[in-house]
Amino acid sequence: MRKIIITAFLFAAFACAQSYVPGPQVLTFLSDIDDSDQPYALYLPKKLAPGKKYPLVISLHGAWSNHRLNLKRVFGKGNRPGENDAEASRYFPPFRDVDFIVASPYARGTMGYQGIPEQDVYDVLADVKRRFPVDEDRIYLTGLSMGGGGTLWLGLTRPDLWAAIAPVCAAAPAGADELAPNALNLPVHLFHGDQDPAVPVEASRTWHKRLLDLGTKAEYVEYPGVRHNSWDNAYANGAIFDWFGKFKRERFPDRVRFVTRAYQYPSAYWVRIDGLTPGELAAIDARFTAPNRIEVTSENVTGFTLLLQGHPKASGRAPVHVTINGTKVETQSGRTLSYTGMKPGKYTPPAGAKAPGAEGPVGAAVASRHIYVFGTQAGTKEQIAERREIAAKGAEWSTPQLRLLLSHRVAADRDIREADTKGANLVLFGNRETNSVLAGIAGKLPLELNAGAADYGLIFVAPVNGKYVVVNSGLPWWTGQENAQRPGLRFLRAPYAALLTLGDYILFKGSLANVVAEGRFDNTWKLSAADRAKIEATGAVVIR
Repeated sequence: MRKIIITAFLFAAFACAQSYVPGPQVLTFLSDIDDSDQPYALYLPKKLAPGKKYPLVISLHGAWSNHRLNLKRVFGKGNRPGENDAEASRYFPPFRDVDFIVASPYARGTMGYQGIPEQDVYDVLADVKRRFPVDEDRIYLTGLSMGGGGTLWLGLTRPDLWAAIAPVCAAAPAGADELAPNALNLPVHLFHGDQDPAVPVEASRTWHKRLLDLGTKAEYVEYPGVRHNSWDNAYANGAIFDWFGKFKRERFPDRVRFVTRAYQYPSAYWVRIDGLTPGELAAIDARFTAPNRIEVTSENVTGFTLLLQGHPKASGRAPVHVTINGTKVETQSGRTLSYTGMKPGKYTPPAGAKAPGAEGPVGAAVASRHIYVFGTQAGTKEQIAERREIAAKGAEWSTPQLRLLLSHRVAADRDIREADTKGANLVLFGNRETNSVLAGIAGKLPLELNAGAADYGLIFVAPVNGKYVVVNSGLPWWTGQENAQRPGLRFLRAPYAALLTLGDYILFKGSLANVVAEGRFDNTWKLSAADRAKIEATGAVVIR
């Protein structure tokens, strides 16, 4: 009976998939970040054959573009002569018939592919897999310009998800280059025009050399005389599908090399990092030297796990001999082997220490559902109205030009319910005298700005009851941003752009251009000795 029910369920699921029309179209998924319907463009083959699983290409658009245009681009379809992007977005021309499913997320528009847009990409991937029969070993990633940078970021932070990646004239985000070792088992194809005025061609040349030097299967095509539109050549006639079709995901490579700075990106293939210091580059290199014999070298790794289930060189019937940083450790048997330091045993972060979902930085708190909360205590109507305006400015990430399809809630402290504190991160403006929510948790926080320190801005992140809290006391975090020369994406709106440049904490005086101290808390959410001394010298902050 159970078999019959399962078969009926699969048939119903397939019949549902069959109801979608073949070719290009637009679907939506419901985002948990802000309860919005988010669009993505989709291509389906002419016929989804029963019992067959299909390769999937995720394609990421560039800045000032969109999902509809990008789906056309990856099939080699440019704008018609004299046609602008708005006009080109209104229709889909005939596409080359390929035996691939192709999805292009809108990912909020032009804001890069980290944080919320990054989650959108994975939400689109999950939505496509829910609706259609996707081959898990043939999922590919490509993108152009900003989307090429997103391809490098998503590809290198989760290399075991993709069968191959193809960045086109990639504008890589900061920090992507140090993740290049992660591509050891991930084929990469780079494309660039040598006259590109937007993303210098040297970027792809450097990436190609870097990857080759690390032993990656990296290919590179450079187009003489071509400017920033190198995708016209790279995607001509849908040729990217022919290249992708050569590869399947390597599930169980003999060697895994993986680096990361965050618990958010903990693993690749059969290796997982269980303990690290967030913000500090952790590296692990594990390889089979023979069946059931593994050599591991690591740096800044407190604990790790080897997930050997299914690996052809790991037999659960015989003990596994592991050497860590040149030292043979106690032999173990099993398919899941964990180590803390040089000893067998699973590493678990101590109570109160940084851990998955509680590691910072500030940007992590605003990469998922969050609420901007202003205080209504100890103030006139005019003062409370001004506080609300400040919170609203912090929450407004979009502009008429960016059109991010993103909305964040702004709420008074008195309107925050228990369901809000359990279901969302909070960005709290003010201090314990002005904001009742902040007053209720002040004793749990590592820092507090003195009420009289009106010429300072203190911003920090901390975990409270399983969620993040960002506190902004004194001056708003974007004060003087125009003179601060902070890094980041130049096209983002000022308050949000400044937020993404922050670590775990920052104290500035008068302006963001005059920083007293900033950085990451240690693993116990404490300041470094040097920053503690700088902050104490101001007399403006209580340090717990």
